[in-house]
Amino acid sequence: MNTALFQYSINTLLSMSYAELVRCWQTAFHHPPPTQCGKALMRGALAWNLQVNSLGGLSPSEFKVLRQSASSPTQILNLPVGSRLVRVWQGNTHQVTVLDMGFEYSGKCWASLSAIAQEITSTRWSGPVFFGIKRGGGR
Repeated sequence: MNTALFQYSINTLLSMSYAELVRCWQTAFHHPPPTQCGKALMRGALAWNLQVNSLGGLSPSEFKVLRQSASSPTQILNLPVGSRLVRVWQGNTHQVTVLDMGFEYSGKCWASLSAIAQEITSTRWSGPVFFGIKRGGGR
């Protein structure tokens, strides 16, 4: 239990400056907050930490259920590992390989097809629509 954080309350968190929130974060989590982490996110995470310390966190069985229910993008799309997705865009052929927990494109691992589609087109796309896995609404 992190007793150092108990000197703060949620009301106190609401009035803290950015520097005070950073110090509180470092005390609670034993590392600095992520870069570009805003005050609202820090307040929410620190309030969650206060709640866990006072009421308890997830039991091991609850954590296991949540962990098992988490799905990767490839599981959600029901794509077999090793499948290849091919799309010709502006005369260039682009190939994506389905991995166990994401996708491989151009020698890099990607978490989503939408990120790959944006890389290819320089605009926001639904990756499943771009690669023809799912029909786009109204296109």
